[in-house]
Amino acid sequence: MTRTTTAAALAGAVAAALAGAATPAAAQEQVKCYGVAMAGENDCAAGPGTTCAGTSTVDYQGNSWTLVDEGTCMDMELPAMADGTPRMGSLEPLERDIPS
Repeated sequence: MTRTTTAAALAGAVAAALAGAATPAAAQEQVKCYGVAMAGENDCAAGPGTTCAGTSTVDYQGNSWTLVDEGTCMDMELPAMADGTPRMGSLEPLERDIPS
């Protein structure tokens, strides 16, 4: 190979490596997970009693949601409710922990 060909091949290899490094890994799909946000840490439109992001008033408010990685919502470890009933996240709004 000539010096010009070698330099061009090397430049092409470096460019390909940099392009691969700059491309982000496949982003994890995000889903709405209800009943897992702490008070004031929900994402937008949490339901009755809230107007937008950060307006939930109760920890684990059942009708407030936050975006989480797909497949993790119902596996999050959450503290049990006051009566000892297990608390889990949901892909649908919940009727629990709603402010009165």
